[in-house]
Amino acid sequence: MSYQRSIRREPNSNYDPQIQSVIISSPDSTLLIVVAFLVVIGFLAIFSATAPKCLDEGANPLMFVGKQFMGLVVGFFLMKFFMNYDYKNLAKWNTHVMVAVLVALFLVDFTPLGMVVNGAKRWINLGFYQLQPSEFAKPAVVLLLASVFRKDANLFDQDKWSKAFIPIIAMAGLTFIQPNLSMVILLGMTTVVMYMAAGGSVKFFLSCVGTMFVTLIIGLTTIIKPYQLQRLKTWRHPELDPLGAGYNIIQSLIAFASGGFSGVGYGGSIQKLSYLPECHTDFIFAIIAEELGFVGCVLVIGLFFTFLQRGFVIAARCPDMYGKLLAVGITFSIVFQAFMNMSVASSFLPTTGVPLPFISYGGSSLIVSLIMVGILLNISKKRIKKIRNRY
Repeated sequence: MSYQRSIRREPNSNYDPQIQSVIISSPDSTLLIVVAFLVVIGFLAIFSATAPKCLDEGANPLMFVGKQFMGLVVGFFLMKFFMNYDYKNLAKWNTHVMVAVLVALFLVDFTPLGMVVNGAKRWINLGFYQLQPSEFAKPAVVLLLASVFRKDANLFDQDKWSKAFIPIIAMAGLTFIQPNLSMVILLGMTTVVMYMAAGGSVKFFLSCVGTMFVTLIIGLTTIIKPYQLQRLKTWRHPELDPLGAGYNIIQSLIAFASGGFSGVGYGGSIQKLSYLPECHTDFIFAIIAEELGFVGCVLVIGLFFTFLQRGFVIAARCPDMYGKLLAVGITFSIVFQAFMNMSVASSFLPTTGVPLPFISYGGSSLIVSLIMVGILLNISKKRIKKIRNRY
């Protein structure tokens, strides 16, 4: 394989034995392998979780797997496209992506196109496909923040507010209306991490955290929905409402306890047989824990940890700040979402409706995750390498 190299010396480094080389190489193979494993685990888990339900209803046991495969095909081609599309050109698409996401979120919230599932209005019903626009807000936020933070992390720049902060607040507001508090938290945490990665002030960050904490306390008593408040009340003591708000948590913990160290075996889950609702989406990690046990949980956690490590390595090796921020934002967004999902399933965090990336059933989530991976792989092709100066 041939490599293209452009070598430049550091300032005042005429006698420095180290010089830097920007290398164009193949995409990060470890990251590709990790994503492939996660997607395969996802298909196996979805089939195991949904086949009994489909058979009971007289439907094709591969129905959910087939729909997920459609998302995989679309996501794969988009990942391939963005893997070969220079990430530096993405900035010029910021406005188009932002407008598209805002319009889609508006259609969900305020038009008949919005579809309600389990009390949440988060999907657009296109007839042949159900699209979740809030998923596309994740890459939109990362793209906007990478563009405005590439030069500095000044939050009081009017240009930054008009180009990024106000649109992001609008996305978060429209997402909160659905309601989808977990996605709002994810977008907010991604913003904070990218701000810090761009060299933001730690003191200012801590002051913002204090303000957000006070705002959260006020929100818990005024703005938060009754069912969301009930989730918090039953989080630590689900046994207080075992047939209501605490039901999902209890059933999920039973799945973890049943799995033990090595699990009950693939396909042997009892909790998926109408005991644990949404076992193929929000609580799919509990089914993995029951069937594959502690070993399976460690495998999944280890894969996401490797994803995190490779993403930050790619960011560190990237030769420009825009690519670094993109890599940090994409990596954190995917891994933090995984952390939230697995924490909810194990009752470490209150119940939220957030899918497990690459694994949970949902075409929108899989497509967006693969798009973000494609951008990350494109960034991995350009890296800085220090080589010895032999002269």
